Amino acid sequence: MTAQAKRKDVHIWQLDPGQHYVEPSWCSERLFEAELFVGTVLDPCAGFGRIPLAAKAAGLTAYAGDIVDRGYAGGLDYEVDFLSFNVRHDNIVMNPPFTLIREFIEHALTLATRKVAAIVPVRRLNAAGTWVKAMPLFRVWLITPRPSMPPASYLLAGNKAGGGAADFCWLVWLQGFDGEPTTRWLYRDG
Repeated sequence: MTAQAKRKDVHIWQLDPGQHYVEPSWCSERLFEAELFVGTVLDPCAGFGRIPLAAKAAGLTAYAGDIVDRGYAGGLDYEVDFLSFNVRHDNIVMNPPFTLIREFIEHALTLATRKVAAIVPVRRLNAAGTWVKAMPLFRVWLITPRPSMPPASYLLAGNKAGGGAADFCWLVWLQGFDGEPTTRWLYRDG
């Protein structure tokens, strides 16, 4: 008897014009549980505020910024284009626009005095190898299970996230680090 494969409902999202994709809350919550951050945290792509909320729940002082107010109940501290932003913070943790990942990370590294963390699609790692190699990449957190990161418009229409088709990871840079990055797993259920 052969086992019948179970059909999975997966979503491949079209490029959202505003590039506002929403990670599940647990992705940020687990990052702040597993990775030590000291000092302030800025999320320059705050969106609905999942990263600042997770940072605050971890006992950190968090600031939120975005190019437009996307509805974070805590309110934005900065409504500005991050690429022209120049206020330093200890740490910058973000879900950057996928078409501007490199630019956001490079700029974040000029502003953060301690760490920069960005959630990115794993498929971008091979292509990013050249420019990432020149940066103080400290750790790669592979996220499991695969999170669904739909456009905000999908969620605002009353739909539920689920069935993500892309793998994601947190990349963490540490200022002054000069070594080989470690790779670890970040599990939804701790």
